[in-house]
Amino acid sequence: MEFKAQQIAEYLGGTVEGNPDASVSTFAKIEEGVEGALSFYYDPKFEPYMYQTQSSVVLVPTTFQPSQPLSPTLIRVADPRMAIARLLDLVEKMKPKRSGIDPLASIAPTAKIGKNVYIAPFAVIEEGAEIGDDTQIYSHTTICDGAKVGKECVLYPNVTIYHDCVVGDRCILHSGCVVGADGFGFQPSAEGYQKIPQIGIAVLEDDVELGANSCVDRAMMGKTIIHKGAKIDNLVQIGHNVEVGSNTVLCGQVGVAGSTKIGEWCTLTGQVGVAGHIVVADHTTAGAQSGISGSIKKPGQTLLGSPAIDAKVAMRSYIATKGLPDMVAKLRQLQKDVEALKAEK
Repeated sequence: MEFKAQQIAEYLGGTVEGNPDASVSTFAKIEEGVEGALSFYYDPKFEPYMYQTQSSVVLVPTTFQPSQPLSPTLIRVADPRMAIARLLDLVEKMKPKRSGIDPLASIAPTAKIGKNVYIAPFAVIEEGAEIGDDTQIYSHTTICDGAKVGKECVLYPNVTIYHDCVVGDRCILHSGCVVGADGFGFQPSAEGYQKIPQIGIAVLEDDVELGANSCVDRAMMGKTIIHKGAKIDNLVQIGHNVEVGSNTVLCGQVGVAGSTKIGEWCTLTGQVGVAGHIVVADHTTAGAQSGISGSIKKPGQTLLGSPAIDAKVAMRSYIATKGLPDMVAKLRQLQKDVEALKAEK
């Protein structure tokens, strides 16, 4: 698949600077560029590579001003990162999609299968399950009784959708993820822990992506809901009756305890832990390994630490903490000086 610089610029709404007929047939990072590759530049720390790269075409910001001669053809766009994302998405969509049901797949007679669906060998579709048009289901994935999967979804190998759970349209579920396992509900008693049946469901709305080996537990009652456009990374745990707002991002190893509501457009970075039965306001950002132990009511905050506090306060606290050994040494010396003064009296 080959494209010329002018074609790419027209698709992106950008402008060409250099040879409009420069051809590209692959993508490469700017520091690894080769002839025939398309790269992108967005961060000034990578500027030295602009003058070394062998890539034929480079996407650059409209404001970029080279400080020395360079060889690639430039395409100026408002946001090179968004532009490269659009191009990669275009190329991905142009790839031929699999279709057809393999004879080694197990499909219950009462299951409803849409048009142009691909079901791989050893996939299992149980009684009453529904699969939407143009969805792809890979090997060893199981859609349990009464579960529904929407249109244009991709379920990679070893995905499990438990009974009666719902996956919306255009969702991507990576290998090993589980939607609708029991929430962690137990009542302590003198004899041990009494399991509380989890009779609710889990729902993924449209355009949700769920990373490998991540889990969205079913509700004790009602629904666990991941709202439209949320993106969940690998190894993330979502507890029962949690609600994750639209377009929120949960990065690797985030854990959210039961009955918590996370707002829209939040970003919880790696290993953030969120306590149960709290509310996190819209547009909250939490730095890696933060511990959110209470409700965050003010939208738009950036938090750090455990328990999580305002990032600027957390950084000042951290700096102060580094000075504690010297402070302790000075305090001990002051104690000695005071004792010496008392002894002189």
